[in-house]
Amino acid sequence: MKDKYRIVFSGSGGQGIITAAVIIAEAAVLYENLNAVQTQSYGPAARGGSSRSDVIISGSEIFFPKIIQPNSLICLTQAAYNDFSSIIRPGGILVTDSKYVSIEKKIDANQIELPIYNTVKKTIGNPVVFNICLLGVIIKIKQIVKKESIIKVMEQRIHPDFLNMNIDAIELGMSMASDIKGIT
Repeated sequence: MKDKYRIVFSGSGGQGIITAAVIIAEAAVLYENLNAVQTQSYGPAARGGSSRSDVIISGSEIFFPKIIQPNSLICLTQAAYNDFSSIIRPGGILVTDSKYVSIEKKIDANQIELPIYNTVKKTIGNPVVFNICLLGVIIKIKQIVKKESIIKVMEQRIHPDFLNMNIDAIELGMSMASDIKGIT
């Protein structure tokens, strides 16, 4: 990896965006021989308050952990979209879930609107893995880290009773992303 890859996950507490960010950062460092930094911020409410997690992944040293213009921005609530859609790097990707976010403005990015939550609920039956499905979408589109690296991290972080459901969610997200045309 030559360039730094900057990704911002945003939404509300309880959606698992911080967990998704930690998993991708750990996968990069532990299994892909890359450098990564992950930061997070959240509102006063643990569930339902705003939350954001920034991840920088690079093949070289990372000197500043704050993201000004992400290559990829994930907005899982309307408030997150309203607050952060203007920071996306021109030509970057913006991923939103069609259940929670209505695209309201044109920005200079590849806007990807997917029914992630509803697809997870219908296919897997438990929306708790919504965040992991989203992670599958991102790793398929941008190929930052391998699915196998994500699974190795999940094996360490997720209770064995829920591991297969999370692996199914990664694969579902990657399948959803396979249908997207013209995104690099």
